[in-house]
Amino acid sequence: MIKDITIGQFFPGQSVIHRLDPRVKVILTFVFIVIIFFVKTYAGYGLVFAYIGFAVWLSGVPIRYILKGLKPLLFIIVLTFFINVFFTPGNRVLFQVWVLKFTQEGLNQGIFMALRLVLLVVGTSLLTLTTSPISLTDGIERLLQPLQVVRFPAHELAMMMTIALRFIPTLLEETDKIMKAQMARGADFETGNLFQRAKALVPLLVPLFISAFRRADELAMAMESRCYRGGKNRTRMKVLKATKRDYIAVGVTLLLVAGILLDSYVL
Repeated sequence: MIKDITIGQFFPGQSVIHRLDPRVKVILTFVFIVIIFFVKTYAGYGLVFAYIGFAVWLSGVPIRYILKGLKPLLFIIVLTFFINVFFTPGNRVLFQVWVLKFTQEGLNQGIFMALRLVLLVVGTSLLTLTTSPISLTDGIERLLQPLQVVRFPAHELAMMMTIALRFIPTLLEETDKIMKAQMARGADFETGNLFQRAKALVPLLVPLFISAFRRADELAMAMESRCYRGGKNRTRMKVLKATKRDYIAVGVTLLLVAGILLDSYVL
């Protein structure tokens, strides 16, 4: 299951989505995350799925690779669905089990919340899958650059965010190696109920923390040996510049936002 987590990973490619300005991708991802909380109808979700489906198709990332990222979160999505189904008040009762009422309003709310979680994972995964860590750092830093007027550490913050994202697949890979090593010694992570499986993962924490600190120390030494001194007076080989495809992406996203707002608050 650990190897199925795709967030934080980069899928190399030369698609239109890969070549978008990272600043534009970060902004559009933020707009996408916000707008899905304004969707109130199934037609609205149809628009959002058409938008993200078109973006995934353009990116060239296999759909099975995107869906694989949902697998580790399947339990949370299902749990969220049932909590909303049974604890959302409503008048149209479909059936009742003891004190739990299964209402039409609860069913709609459960489906909407599950769809939001799916879209959140797919949208944010698409950003990291189509943007290299260097481009992502550059894009976030440029977006935060105006805050340097008030001495905001834009470069340092962007670097920390990117390193954190980049380390997610590395730590998952390390966790998988430690699990396999302990399974070879007789450890059992695949049987038992949920609490027994969670308890079996506790022995992984110590070697995982040691490995994480060791990798962080190696990264710091590598950066110091290359005379890394932060973003002050730092030059770039490739200067970010918005192109025609970036403006088209912004225009399509604005159409999505207009469609969602019209569907939810006007029609």
